[in-house]
Order: sequence, then structure tokens, then C-alpha cells
Amino acid sequence: MADERHTISRREFTALTVAAGVSAATGVTAAPVTETVDTDVSVKTPSGTCDAALVHPQSGRWPAVILFPDAFGLRPTMRAMAKRLAMDGYTVLVPNPYYRLTKAPGIGPGFDFGNPTDRAKLDTLRAPLTSDAVMQDAAAHVAFLDSHAGVNVKAKIGVVGYCMGGPMTMQAAAANPGRVGAGASFHGGGLVTDKPESPHLLVPKIKAQFYFGIAANDDEKQPDAKTKLDESFHAAKGSAKIEVYPGTLHGWCVPDMPLQGGKPIYNEPQAERAWIELVTLYKRALV
Repeated sequence: MADERHTISRREFTALTVAAGVSAATGVTAAPVTETVDTDVSVKTPSGTCDAALVHPQSGRWPAVILFPDAFGLRPTMRAMAKRLAMDGYTVLVPNPYYRLTKAPGIGPGFDFGNPTDRAKLDTLRAPLTSDAVMQDAAAHVAFLDSHAGVNVKAKIGVVGYCMGGPMTMQAAAANPGRVGAGASFHGGGLVTDKPESPHLLVPKIKAQFYFGIAANDDEKQPDAKTKLDESFHAAKGSAKIEVYPGTLHGWCVPDMPLQGGKPIYNEPQAERAWIELVTLYKRALV
């Protein structure tokens, strides 16, 4: 495993400042993290070996987090987001969701969702990701983290996902109800469908506190999804906060999103708001 030297960027300095504010707001304090370790790791699963990134503070034991990437897969931007979480005091695993067919990232530069050939390639990569497969993977990820020296096994585990990673947070929480204590989905796709594998049908198995940040244009396309999610958590007497982010496009939280119609998808002010919600949830629930 090869370590990467870590230099604090302006964005990460801002992240530390935000984390300090969150700690003050939630009443939780911790020693500041100034250095992180970023390594490539392999996780044994029932389907094979999953390549992944593991990012954690240089020393100590911390609550674990699984970060499920969007459709563009495990790449530098996802590692950077994991580093930011690690600097907030977490040991973060970012798996390659496409490991059954290819090494990360799986999708190369220049991928175009509007290109039928590119979409066909993505469909092929995503085909093995059934609900059962993701749940089995998640159980393996949890076992891997619980065996790592940088994880505080007394604390609950967090999950967070973007785009197609949103449903994976629910599948992971349902597969590991005794370990996953908090989950967050940002611009998650397919959270509520008419299929028997729909993630919202897993809510009765979920014990974690959840946060859902929904893109405005996703809400326009499926306005009843947030209602069905809310009803599912209420029926199961679970805990979920669901919000639509005004003026946002699907993918708004991820800095390397391509332009859409000549306009940026990434929305930094709303992404920072989402980040604060994420860290606030974790500071409260991952104990």
C-alpha cells in the first residue's frame, strides 16, 4: 500500500474552519486533524476483490465512514472528498463500485451521458449492482473497516452517497443495521421506484438516522419521491430529514461535474450547506 503526502489546500483549510463551527454548534469537540493518510486497499467480498481508497487521520481511532461514489466512480475528486471527511475526524473507505468488471475509475474522461455508446458502457458496468449485491458488498466493507487499526469500533459507522451512491447508503444501512448509525444521500438517483428492489422499501430494516438532500431538478421530475420516503420512515418510526435544495441540478455537490447546457452543475454554496448537514449528522449520530 502506497501513502500519498497530504498538503492542506485552501478548500481543506476552509473545511477545517467549517468543522470547527459544526463542533461548536453541536457541542462536540475533538482534537484537530492536520494530517491524513491516503492508501489503496483491497476488500474481499463474496464476488471477488474490491479495489478501494482508504483515507484516515495519521494516528488514532476514529468512527468509520463508507463513501459511495456517483456514476463516474472512484477518482481523485472522491478521494479529495474522503480526505475532507478524514480531516473532520473519520476513517473513510471509498470503494470502486464497478470492481466486478474493471478497476477504478471504470469510466474514462470525456464520458458523455448523451452518447448512446457511453450510456451502454455505463449500463454494463452497473448491471451487477443489484440490491443484494450492494448489500453483500456493504457487509464486506463494514467487516474490513472494523478490522482496521484506525477505526473506533465502539462508534457507529456512517454512510454517504452521491447520485447512484444514494441508494447504496440505504442498502448498506439495511444490510448492517447494528453498525450503521447515520446515512446521507445527496442527489441520489432511484431512491423511490416501482420495482420490488426499490431502496425505500428497505426502510423498515434501517436503524440509522438519515439525511436526504434532493436536487431541485430531480424533485421536478419526481415530486412524490420525497413524500414516499418520508412516509416510509414515519411508518417504520425511523429518523429522516429530507430537503430539496433550491436552484440545484443533479450532481450539485461534486466539484468535477461537467457543464450542462454550458452551465456548471456544481453549486459551491449549496454544496457547503450539504456538507455541514452531513458533518452535523455524523457528529450527532456516530457515537
